[in-house]
Order: sequence, then structure tokens, then C-alpha cells
Amino acid sequence: MPRFFIDYVPQERAFITGEDARHIARSLRMQPGESLILCDSIGTDYNGEIESVADDQVVVRVLNFCRSVAEPSALVTVYQGLPKADKMDSIVQKSVETGAVKIVPVMTARCVSKPDEKAAAKKIVRWQKIAEEAAKQSGRGIIPQVAPLTSFRQAVEQAAKAGKIILFFEGGGQSIAKLVNGETRELAVFIGPEGGFEQSEVDFAVENGAAVGTLGARILRTETAPIAALSAIMLATGNM
Repeated sequence: MPRFFIDYVPQERAFITGEDARHIARSLRMQPGESLILCDSIGTDYNGEIESVADDQVVVRVLNFCRSVAEPSALVTVYQGLPKADKMDSIVQKSVETGAVKIVPVMTARCVSKPDEKAAAKKIVRWQKIAEEAAKQSGRGIIPQVAPLTSFRQAVEQAAKAGKIILFFEGGGQSIAKLVNGETRELAVFIGPEGGFEQSEVDFAVENGAAVGTLGARILRTETAPIAALSAIMLATGNM
């Protein structure tokens, strides 16, 4: 069923405007009487029925609402070492699909891509759009945020204030099964860029309370690692 995010969902009728209205009218060619889902971006789904359709506005009658079943009980933030080329596009998309609530691009010592402030800001806008599209496609109840590019030290300090940290390191560590369980509610995972983390970065993270984790004996590509980690975490926390 088509799903659309809206800032405010009133009790009886909702009004969809702008690009989403045009998409409903022109691309989906939806008609009065057809059903759709509205999301308030904070985890509630509203079942609705279209009353009228125009290019500039679609009126939806709200029938009922419920908590989004697509939102996991474990709130996982992915701190991703900035990769080369357009790999981050795929990382953002797949991280949203597999349940991340936030993605933070991180500048680490071995990052090859080092955009300036203006270029980084443009990338964030694109990644946020990708996150929104992935949230709609995968039936999420929220649009995960893509945060501004952050230095590694700032990212670790930020994550340490929020809860548990797992830094995945090709040099070995504990398995996800030993670090995560059904009671895990908030978690930050750190994934290195193409060259991985330097030992000094691992040491700094550990000093700030991080656990060092492993994704197995195989060394995964930077764009594969966050998806493998999220999938395993969702399984271990009962969300898959």
C-alpha cells in the first residue's frame, strides 16, 4: 500500500500537497476511494482513504491509526567511515531498509574521500533524500536522519553519551551474539572506511567505553559491513 510522510496528521482529514500530491495524481493515478498510509515520522501509521485528488492537493480521510510495526525495538545508529565514490548512497539506503534510526558519516584517519564543508553539505542533502525514499519503500514509520559529517573523535564522544558502542574491527573482537540481546534498546555501531580503522582509533573508542566487535573471519567491504552488522543485530534483538 502506498505510504507517505506528513508533518501533521489531524483526527479526521489530512491534506497532501507538493511533490507527494503530484506523485499520487500523475504517477500512481490513484482515485477517490483508494487506500493509503500516512506516517507522522515519529512511529505512528494512519490508515486513510482518498476523498479527492488534484495535482496540487490530495484530501485523505483518516480511518484509524496504530504504532508502526516496522520500527525495531533496538535503536541503532550507524557511524560510517566516509567511503569513496558513491558507496555512501547504497550504505544509507540499505541501512534504512535494515532498521537503522540514524546514519552519521564519519571522517576517519584512513578516509580517502575528504570533501570540503560545502561539498559535504550537498552530499548530506542527497543522502537524506535517499533515506526518505528508502523509508517509504521499506515501510518505515520514521525517516532516519543523516547527520552532518563528523570527525572520529567527536563521533565517539557523541555516541558515548547516548549508550552502548560497538566498533567493528577486522583485527578481531567479540561476536554480536555476546554483545547484543533482546534487551538492547540503544546502540551505536562504528564501521571503518575502505582502509579500516587505525589502532589508535580503536584504542580511543575503547577508552570511551566501546566494545570491539567482529563480523567473522572474512574481511567485508565497507559498504557490506554495516548491512551485515545491522542484520545480525536485528536478529539478535528479536527484530528479524
